Amino acid sequence: MSYILRLLSENSGLSEASVRRIMLSAPSRYKIYYIKKRNGGLREIAQPAREVKFLQRIFMDTTLQHLPVHEAATAYRPGASILDNAQRHANAGPILKMDFRNFFPSITSVDWVKYCKKYACLTEHSDIWLTSHLLFKRNRDSGILQLAIGAPSSPMLSNILMFDFDRLIAPLVSQEYVIYTRYADDITFSARRTGYFKNVRKNVVATLKTLDLPKLEVNDEKTTFVTKKFHRQITGLTLANDGQITIGRAKKRLLSAAVHHAVQGRLSVQALQRLSGYLAFVNSVEPQFLDVLRRRYGNDSIMNIQKTVVLGNKIVSKEPGVWVI
Repeated sequence: MSYILRLLSENSGLSEASVRRIMLSAPSRYKIYYIKKRNGGLREIAQPAREVKFLQRIFMDTTLQHLPVHEAATAYRPGASILDNAQRHANAGPILKMDFRNFFPSITSVDWVKYCKKYACLTEHSDIWLTSHLLFKRNRDSGILQLAIGAPSSPMLSNILMFDFDRLIAPLVSQEYVIYTRYADDITFSARRTGYFKNVRKNVVATLKTLDLPKLEVNDEKTTFVTKKFHRQITGLTLANDGQITIGRAKKRLLSAAVHHAVQGRLSVQALQRLSGYLAFVNSVEPQFLDVLRRRYGNDSIMNIQKTVVLGNKIVSKEPGVWVI
């Protein structure tokens, strides 16, 4: 009897036969759409069917969340945010940023199979095979099962499968007095002095070659080196030279303008919803700027925006009498 089928059946209320059917068909049950990348081109987003997503979440809660993730991995962790990633570099000097080419699609079901065998998180071949189908999307051209951008299990699984890389790189660069963090495919190194970065890229490339999972390549086109003399950004946040972390001047100007338009009633339903979410983000990253907005536009106006929720195409509020349309 399959341990995985029994586990997912007990936690989903579905029969083992139904669970097996969903898992076997899962690699082909994705809705595909594309979004524009900031630097041009399109990024494929693949949303799994509702039943597939349901079983993926159960497998995350019952199994994946118990597998080790290195402390250098700062993305997709409960209670963590891009602020946690930036804070580790706040008091450093220059930063070196690198990323991986085609990160999620480069992680395949073969990597999951190797991981399971290496760490014995699943021991039955049939269970490894079934979960490979549940967690990975089939590439229409090659037939390879790849990690999908859009599946709820992909972020957590990527951290798990990158454990060996993180475990090797963190102590290796620390010998050179370099701090390392990884936020998905964005890897950041910081140090007190420029000279400490001398061997970093060489160490990253050498480590990738020694690992049997996953097989990744550094995207040299996105490798950047920035000193304190210039604008140091990590995962969208700016490192100020005094050790503070900020959303940056440009974003502050745009945010202030958006609040001004909201107060005048000139924002669309969708824009107001985005603004409400971004104010919550600002409150977690740079709450002092939220105080600036309160003084400029009034505390009640900021509170009203923060309490806004959208149902359909109508603006309603978490409290009666506010922003009701």
